[in-house]
Amino acid sequence: EVQLVESGGGLVQAGGSLRLSCAASGFTFDDYALAWFRQAPGKEREGISCISSRDGSTHYADSVKGRFTIASDNAKNTLYLQMNSLKPEDTAIYYCTALLRRDCGGSLTLGWGQGTQVTVSS
Repeated sequence: EVQLVESGGGLVQAGGSLRLSCAASGFTFDDYALAWFRQAPGKEREGISCISSRDGSTHYADSVKGRFTIASDNAKNTLYLQMNSLKPEDTAIYYCTALLRRDCGGSLTLGWGQGTQVTVSS
């Protein structure tokens, strides 16, 4: 059974940092691209970062490029998202997932966790 458990969210002031973690089980990291998505109130879920299992390349949405860093620890089956210089518009529920492919792109996933809330105050 695939399980994804996000943690590390919280309330932070603008300009602050948070590090999100995603503990995964039930599948092998090497077989899937791993990604972070977020969903703000009243908005659709959007992909913000991805790491390829084929070559380790990383990809970011323009809205977070230069501020967020994705990383994976395959030995621990854990995915991370380091978020710096946070802005109020980063407020959202953050989700991790595994894409049904080794390269980033596409929208089919193994499933979703419960997410972790990030709130950035101005």
